Amino acid sequence: MVDNGSIYTQSLLNCIKELNIDFACHPFDEISNLDSAKYSSIILSGRRKNNPIMNVVNSQLIKHSVKEKKPLLGICYGAEILALTLGGTIKKMNESRYGMHEIDITGINPLCAGKIQVFESHAFKVAKLSSSFIQIAKSTSCEFEIFQLDSLNIFGTQFHPEMSQDGKDLLARFIDIQ
Repeated sequence: MVDNGSIYTQSLLNCIKELNIDFACHPFDEISNLDSAKYSSIILSGRRKNNPIMNVVNSQLIKHSVKEKKPLLGICYGAEILALTLGGTIKKMNESRYGMHEIDITGINPLCAGKIQVFESHAFKVAKLSSSFIQIAKSTSCEFEIFQLDSLNIFGTQFHPEMSQDGKDLLARFIDIQ
């Protein structure tokens, strides 16, 4: 897991620990060379503020994940930098989105189905995705709540899965697809 300084990082760490898997958490500014054989997947946390070095590090990890076909889950900022790195755009929302919200799952995927309750805390959203992405879920305020890169196990969630039970279930399924 890459810690990008989100206020929800501790909740994400706790959630992953509850799944009883072997994992490591690295602050983004301590990542210099990713040992591709050492990690089976990558989770990119959210963030508190913009940082150009953070953006470069996360983009490199995304490109590495695509090249090596390693599962990746980008959460909130992690989803936004995933979209940006691979040709999408983000935009500032008219109103920040905070709290529990229902989202609609629009496509078949290995993470979730139906309608799920998720916790949102963001002022920006993914506005456009490159044609390589598939929309998996949407809400009334975000067209791309969850998206997937082609048929790879590379996903972005605009929300914080670590903050709701449905989200925790999604995290468990992501970890199971290794």
